Amino acid sequence: MHIKLLKRGDSPRVLGMDDDHVRRLAEVDAELPPILVHRETMRVIDGMHRLGAAILNGRQMIDVRFFEGSDEAAFLAAVRANTTHGLPLSLQDRRVAALRIIESHPSMSDRAIAEVAGLSAKTISNLRRCSTADSPQLNGRVGKDGRRRPLNAEEGRLRAARVIAANPDASLRKIAQDAAVSVGTAHAVRQRIRRGEDPMAPRTIPQRPAGDPAPAPPPESAARRGPERRRDDQRTDALLRLQSLQRDPSLRLSEAGRHLLRWMHSHVMAKDMRPDLLDAVPSHLAPIVADMALQCAEIWIDFAHDVRERLRDQAEERQWNG
Repeated sequence: MHIKLLKRGDSPRVLGMDDDHVRRLAEVDAELPPILVHRETMRVIDGMHRLGAAILNGRQMIDVRFFEGSDEAAFLAAVRANTTHGLPLSLQDRRVAALRIIESHPSMSDRAIAEVAGLSAKTISNLRRCSTADSPQLNGRVGKDGRRRPLNAEEGRLRAARVIAANPDASLRKIAQDAAVSVGTAHAVRQRIRRGEDPMAPRTIPQRPAGDPAPAPPPESAARRGPERRRDDQRTDALLRLQSLQRDPSLRLSEAGRHLLRWMHSHVMAKDMRPDLLDAVPSHLAPIVADMALQCAEIWIDFAHDVRERLRDQAEERQWNG
């Protein structure tokens, strides 16, 4: 396509194009990938640096791929593309882009936006609370799978109870579909209704019988220990847990399991290497390294949430099948 037909895109980069990156691309001998262009507006969605390099080399034509969709969808595509290849978006770029996506796509789930913007779901949740503090919240979110789920679990259970009251013989899948809840939630609500229980109280914490003595406190309260002692205890506990995981055949005998063990081992052992690693960080790279460390921490937190969420889903499924 002729370069003169193209227009500057709506870039998610706060500081605009990086001239040094344009010059580096201009020196590349190999053919660069086609740029992504919004067909309706002829604006560049992804590839402004490649376009700049082509102009710098005096070219008049450039290979393009066309994108069909709205301006909002084009911006989503731009953010997604710039977080997966090429010159990465800075943390500030990704946060600003996420705020814009929250505003233009308020029904998208935190995880769906996080995947597009290259942030954690927890960060998106915090940004959403800040950006919508003065606005009414929606009743649901559209996840990465395209399904809409309620934000408030109690509201979902209430809807399920109403669907069951209107059609007691409806199948679980029909109840789940009409109430916009999971099949497991529909099953749990129907079971509670059949037992004459409140459908709004799915789980209760077991209460200790009045006659039972309170559990004895640990011999030494962690709050009274020094920070060094607590860190030593945490490391010892982590090592013991890791050794236990390494002996488990379900992890050792699968490629994914061995990868997980190596991943966890590197992070556990890194605690001993922390002083050396800190000394290895030059001052001019400190902001980037700190940013990446925070991103790694967010990845681990998200992973922990995913593991626990899967455990809850499996428990609900067992209850339903049982």
